[in-house]
Amino acid sequence: MSKTKLEIKIVYKALIVFFIIFLIIPLIVLLFKSFQVEDGIGIFNYIKVLKDVELIASIKNSIFISLCTAVITTLISFILAYVLNSTRVFKPLKKIINTGIAIPMLLPSIAYGFAIIYSFGKQGLLTKIFGRELFEIYGFNGLLIGYVIYTLPSAFLIINNSFKYVDKKFIVVSKLMGDNSIRRFINTILRPLIGSIAGAFVLAFILSFTDFGIPASVGGNYNVVATYLYQTMLGAIPNFNLGAVIAVLMLLPAVVGVLILQYVERFNFNYDKFTKVEVEINKLRDIILGTISMGIILGILSIFIVMFITPFMKNFPYDMSFTLKYFINTLHTNNILQVYKNSIIVATFSAIIGTIVAYALAMINSRTSISKRAKLNIDIISMVTNTVPGMVLGLAYLMLFNKSDLKGTFIIIIISNIVHFFTTPYLMGKNALSKMNPSWETTGELMGDSWIKTIFRVVIPNSITTIIDMVSYYFINSMVTISAIIFLVGSRTTVITTKIKEFQHYAKFNEIFVLSIIIFLTNIIVKLSCDYLKKRITTEKIIKNKFNRGKLT
Repeated sequence: MSKTKLEIKIVYKALIVFFIIFLIIPLIVLLFKSFQVEDGIGIFNYIKVLKDVELIASIKNSIFISLCTAVITTLISFILAYVLNSTRVFKPLKKIINTGIAIPMLLPSIAYGFAIIYSFGKQGLLTKIFGRELFEIYGFNGLLIGYVIYTLPSAFLIINNSFKYVDKKFIVVSKLMGDNSIRRFINTILRPLIGSIAGAFVLAFILSFTDFGIPASVGGNYNVVATYLYQTMLGAIPNFNLGAVIAVLMLLPAVVGVLILQYVERFNFNYDKFTKVEVEINKLRDIILGTISMGIILGILSIFIVMFITPFMKNFPYDMSFTLKYFINTLHTNNILQVYKNSIIVATFSAIIGTIVAYALAMINSRTSISKRAKLNIDIISMVTNTVPGMVLGLAYLMLFNKSDLKGTFIIIIISNIVHFFTTPYLMGKNALSKMNPSWETTGELMGDSWIKTIFRVVIPNSITTIIDMVSYYFINSMVTISAIIFLVGSRTTVITTKIKEFQHYAKFNEIFVLSIIIFLTNIIVKLSCDYLKKRITTEKIIKNKFNRGKLT
């Protein structure tokens, strides 16, 4: 066996063992717990759960509101992506859409509900502006608004990214063939995007079905399965076996979603080449869609703006005079600075180690001659991590590591984040690496360099912008997550999102907004820093290439 193959196998086996320990085994333990009864193994827990009227109602509620969310989110995502890619709306407006749609990703979902309360509640900002309460915010209405905002950025990214690969030449061809506008739209826009639209729909459904943060604040009497699981596990008398059953039931919609995605994959098709075609002029279309898009973005921002106003008011909405009291008091109360430090530690290590793990497996899959079975194993891991909800993963860890030294440590929280958010960074790396020159490693080997040395000297420098994106994704998601880690934090490892949950118990909404602002500012700094690094690296490469071409000529 060559040294290169040995290096690849060592890295591959080490990472596969990591996922066996921290993904496969926890899920097996979770499944075993769901069948465990006092006198052995049986289906009594499932029978008991399925006879629980309240739980069945919660599952039905979750399915219904998740379907509603998925429909609305997918429609809005498509409209926004269409505006950016198939209209002549003013470029500044397109930049506003791109920026506005990303803002919810920088805030914890548990804070969405409180922003909705302070916007649409009886004393809310928007209620004051309109002069009356527009609708009841607790229950279905509040959840629907929160879920749509929460799932919109992810669904939009899927559709918008696919829009860039639609060859607009066929729009011109369809018009020349005499197709009417509806037929032309269906054949040249909808059909090429059907897989991505289905993917956005399934993702929006799964994210809303499994989210815990939003119903924790505005769920009211509209019970959903995520809060039911939380109450079962962290109530007065925790019930691990029934919690395991509920967790297994939460997996089913995700599994069905993956099967649907595999089915619609057959409807995707690729173009041999892309033709750059100017979008046809249609002022009426641009005015209507531009207005709708701005309305959507302003609607999102209007909900979150209260989060940045309320903590700086003495007594919102009665005394609107400016104060820093809440901000200062929050920073000096309940060891918040230590909690913030914990969050930074978790997010930083999750980002660094998670990127290394995702990049290494992407490298092995796309740029080595390892067996097809090994590559399939990596893709299966990616599929499973994408399927398992955060709460289910966190509960599985709680059951497996409850009596171990990992319980309540930063290590288990970081590992949870690495596994939970693995799929997207892995796909980022895989897509980028597969498009690079495949002969680099062979050339390096002929020159006497080891495989790892070639990776560090050649491949990594040429994929550094993708690596920066992977780091940014891991960091931001680790800062805002709560669902996976709610079962794992201890008194010394509390992070900001779990502190927000604690403040909710005492109805300290100003403090919640202060912590949300801290998370937002931290994520903004990281995002802007990563964007700056990418831009600087790209500019340096362009200058270097021009210089080299100049020397050659």
